Amino acid sequence: MIDILTVEYMESMEPVINENRAFEDIQIAGITMKEALTNHINNLGFDDTKKLSIKSNFWISEGLLKMMLNSNANINIIGDNYEEIASIDNNSETFLGVGIDEESILVKYPWDLIEINSNIIAGLTEDNIENESNYKFEKDGFISVGEGTKILPGVYIEGNAIIGKNCKIGPNCYIRGNTFIGDNCHIGQAVEVKNCLLMNNVSIGHLSYTGDSVICPNVNFGAGTITANLRHDGLNHKSTVQEELIDTGRRKLGVIIGDSVHTGINTSFYPGRKMWANTATKPGDIVNKDIKH
Repeated sequence: MIDILTVEYMESMEPVINENRAFEDIQIAGITMKEALTNHINNLGFDDTKKLSIKSNFWISEGLLKMMLNSNANINIIGDNYEEIASIDNNSETFLGVGIDEESILVKYPWDLIEINSNIIAGLTEDNIENESNYKFEKDGFISVGEGTKILPGVYIEGNAIIGKNCKIGPNCYIRGNTFIGDNCHIGQAVEVKNCLLMNNVSIGHLSYTGDSVICPNVNFGAGTITANLRHDGLNHKSTVQEELIDTGRRKLGVIIGDSVHTGINTSFYPGRKMWANTATKPGDIVNKDIKH
């Protein structure tokens, strides 16, 4: 049995989580974070005769899970500040505490979702497209397309992608792996989207570029909105979290956009910037620091 434990509110995950969206309800690769973690564990060969308890923000590696399953002891996985983030009952009187390995991901910040989303989509091994003959686009990977979605001529999908229901993609746009596009989204004329997590009801207007980003529901990017994702010096991006500038560990990072954000036409983003829910930019704005109000 797998018991997915609720994660308490994390300020470090703003603006992706808020009072209306718990961590385990975040959309990722077409499902919720809770569902994605359950699928991930089952795909790693979990033995459901045992009981595994795991926090929903702990993306466990295959090696660590197998060690837990094969141990003769009851195992507790210990995270930051000696917090227990996973445990397994092996019907033993012996208890063993183990740290996180390098292959596991303990999600602390919004950009950690990009890595997990990319890993899931990269694992697609077949297409899931209804009425494929109705579409006029080119691709070189595996894709999943939801019911009611229209993919217009001139669209090229490079690598794997998941596209939700009732979307309009194109014409003449470029989707690069490993991108997830939620339900009721619009990716417009001459738009490029690369390695992104776009939740429901997102509209990215024509002549825009969005790369290595997390976009929450009900966001509208005005025409010509550009997200930079690479520093000139090639170093890792840094981001301000709770008044502290931290290293994200990513060489490529676009933006983190909260719910119901609107950008004016020709908005330009510095890499790694964040906008909180219900904020906006004016036409031609250059976003060089986080926008909270």
